[in-house]
Amino acid sequence: MGPEANLSLLSPERDAEIVANQVREGRFQCSLSLITAAASLVSGLEVAYEHYRGSYSRRVMYTPVILSGVLSAAGVAAIFSRRAAPTLLRMASAVTLVDAGAGFYFHVRGIQRKPGGWRLPMTNMIMGPPVFAPLLFGTAAYLGLIASFLQREDEQGQNGGAFDMVRAHFLPARERRELISEEQDIREGRFQTQVAIVTAVSAMLSGFEAYYSHYKNRFRYRVQWTPVVLAPLLAVVALASIRSRKIARTALPVLSAAASADAAVGFYYHARGVARRPGGLKHWLYNILYGPPIFAPLLFGAAGMMGILASMLRRSAR
Repeated sequence: MGPEANLSLLSPERDAEIVANQVREGRFQCSLSLITAAASLVSGLEVAYEHYRGSYSRRVMYTPVILSGVLSAAGVAAIFSRRAAPTLLRMASAVTLVDAGAGFYFHVRGIQRKPGGWRLPMTNMIMGPPVFAPLLFGTAAYLGLIASFLQREDEQGQNGGAFDMVRAHFLPARERRELISEEQDIREGRFQTQVAIVTAVSAMLSGFEAYYSHYKNRFRYRVQWTPVVLAPLLAVVALASIRSRKIARTALPVLSAAASADAAVGFYYHARGVARRPGGLKHWLYNILYGPPIFAPLLFGAAGMMGILASMLRRSAR
């Protein structure tokens, strides 16, 4: 075998094909665990300084900050340990999802308690706590939960663990069959519909957050409209991909890639906004705390990433 053949085996096209096959077969647990750890860390930092602005007036405001660290550590542990994924990562993800739901309730209540309550929705959503931010915080937990059911990159056709079998044993027969079937679909990469729905929901929530966040400065820059426009487009395409395989293979990855690129551009502008504040990088911590939310655009990028993931997955056999 000559040098040309060796180069062809190591080509980017070949690497991309290997990655795509692993995703289609549900063998990307370590990769998704790494993404979960990174996403949780970024989300935790975003929550930490947003709640700092609120002076941590309630003890419950510490829970997402703590859980983001726990979930990030569990994600890293799942990369190196086969046992950590179905135990530590799954438990941390489930608890974080519950906390995200609780955070959504407290944010809704916070808006309700402002003068005028929900009779002045736009004003109080702009001036009050970001209503959908806790649900976007749950994105990393969802990825971690999915990762906990996947096969590892070096496995193929593995069955569920003993923990899953014991848990299923205590369920009624019908629920047991549905649970085992759903988990088997995830292990085999057959959960495109589920990820497409989550992509659509995440895109719409991110778009709404971007709208009233950018509304605060009256959309001073035209680029601030891009996430507001791209978010509903991505949501519509993600939902359409549930019915159409062609849309899932063509339009969904294009819109998802555009959303991810737009998130990177947004991160640049937010970072530039922080640097342009009085004191610039000399007072970087203060300016991050009270400047544009530097990591917020990356949460929109998470929706784009899930859309790309959905486009590579297979549909349920049922």
